[in-house]
Parts: sequence; structure tokens; C-alpha cells
Amino acid sequence: MFHQTPTRSIVLVFALAALALYAIYGGYFAREIVVEIAILAILAISIDVVAGFGGMVSLCHGAILGVSAYTYGILTAKLGYPALPSAVAAIGAAAVFGTIVGWITARTTGIYFIMATLAFGQMAYTVIFKSRWLGGDDGMGGLPRFDFDWAGISMTKSLPFALYALLLVLLCYVAAAWVMRSAFGRTLCGIHSNEPRMRAIGVSTVIHRARAMGFSGLLAGVAGIIAGQHIQYISPELLFWTVSGEALIVVILGGLGTLIGPMIGAIAFVLLKHELSGHTDHWHIVVGLVLIATVLAGGRGLYGQAEHWLGRRKSGGATRNA
Repeated sequence: MFHQTPTRSIVLVFALAALALYAIYGGYFAREIVVEIAILAILAISIDVVAGFGGMVSLCHGAILGVSAYTYGILTAKLGYPALPSAVAAIGAAAVFGTIVGWITARTTGIYFIMATLAFGQMAYTVIFKSRWLGGDDGMGGLPRFDFDWAGISMTKSLPFALYALLLVLLCYVAAAWVMRSAFGRTLCGIHSNEPRMRAIGVSTVIHRARAMGFSGLLAGVAGIIAGQHIQYISPELLFWTVSGEALIVVILGGLGTLIGPMIGAIAFVLLKHELSGHTDHWHIVVGLVLIATVLAGGRGLYGQAEHWLGRRKSGGATRNA
């Protein structure tokens, strides 16, 4: 069951403030890194909702992100609709796609669920890759950013866009935390812990899993909007299963079932990637070793392990004082 502890709130505020300061004082390249972190963090949070709390390890969230990005591209670049309502529609499309996938795959568990979501993701990737109207493997360009010129904010500049991306990270985290603390979130955790018992008391596990995938898809859809607006170009690679795999690694690295862990994992992953890639093409090996060490240390992730260590120190101090 999810608990928004004071420690998690402090870490959330500190992490977002640090990224905002990095974007403000770090220059253009720093802002690009911040946006990359924001996209990956939101996608990882969306996976944590279903994997960490529902026990559903999904490999189609990259495709859900891509559905949102391409829907936004079709509505704006192809059909000429305004950016804001197009973004809302695109996020809705991602939520619907996630719900459909969840409804069909909800009766499967474990490796069968993983393979089913992988199949859905690859089907979506193939459809877009083969579509000439959507640009095929050349992708689609000309995706607009939001127009806030009326408020004196130019979203074409890198700093406002980076701060906007961080604001969406905060909103997605708050939304995920609120849902996981609700009756629905507690029921989802109950299904993960003991599905036969939840069915015995009359809970429809299929409906709850489908809804969880739908809400998770909504969050992934937000990441898709940022991804589409970032370089104003999208390609089928957004939907490939490795995008989901990378986000899943981030969730495990940061801490499964914590919501704040995926955000910490995204920061660590992106910074490690950019720092190491300047020295070697084999930076994946270092990230892999860090991931292995994290799993062997207890599987709690970077944040989960730190929280566990702090908890042990507090309990040890209380015992000594007693």
C-alpha cells in the first residue's frame, strides 16, 4: 500500500528544485537533459503504477507513449487542430489504448502478461512503421508546442519548456499518489498481494486491472506529449519495446512501488548515460552493473534502499534510547 511520507515529499521537492536550478543556470544542454529526465520519469511513474502496485510488468508503455505522440501529431501537423485540445485528445487516446490492452491481458499473469503486452506494443509499432501517411520510418515533423505568448511565455525557448516539463512531472506524481492512496489504489494492491481472496470477496480483478492500465496509459500519454513537443518530431522508434524496457530498468533502479523511486532512477540513469557516453560507447555495461548491484542489495532500488537504511537507523536509535 502506498504512503506519501514526509521524507518522500521532501525528496520530491528537492529533486524538482535541483532540476529546475540546473535548467536555469546550466544552459541549453542542461535544459535538454532536464526534459529527457522529465519524459523518462513520467513514463517510469506510469509503469510503476501497474508494475509496482498491480504486479503487472508491461512492455507496451513505449507504444502507449507513441500512440499519444502520434495522435497529437496527426491532429496538429496533419489536420491543423489547435495544440491544447489536441494534447487532451492524444492523452485520452493513450488512456483508451491502455485500457483496451489491460482489458484483454488482465486474465494473464507473470511472463504471459509480459509477452502479451510486448505483442500489443510491437503491433502498434509495426502499424505506424508501415504507414506511409504517418511517414513510415521517416517519422513525422512539424509538431507544435503550446502557445503561451499571451502570458509573455515563449515555449520555443528551452528554459520555459524545461520548466513546463518539470511541472508536468509534479502533476503526474501528485495524480499517481492520489490514485494509489484511494480505495481503487488499495484494491489494486490487494489484488497484487492476494488475488484469489479479492475475487472471493467480490472484487472484479479484470476491471481493476484494466482501469489501472488505463490510468497508467494516461500518464504515459503525458510523456508522449512532451516527447512530441520536445524536438517537434516523432518516429516509430518511440513505440519500440526497448523504450518500455529502458523505463522498466529506471523503475527497478529507483525503487519499485514507491512512485518517487522512478523519478530518482530517471535522474540517475540519464545523468549516468550522458556522463559515461562522453568517455565510452559501452556505458550500458556500467548501468547494468549498477542495476545488478541494486538488485543484489535487496531489490529495493536506490530510493527504496536509502529509505530502508534510514528506517533502520531510526528504529535502532529509538531502541537505544528506550
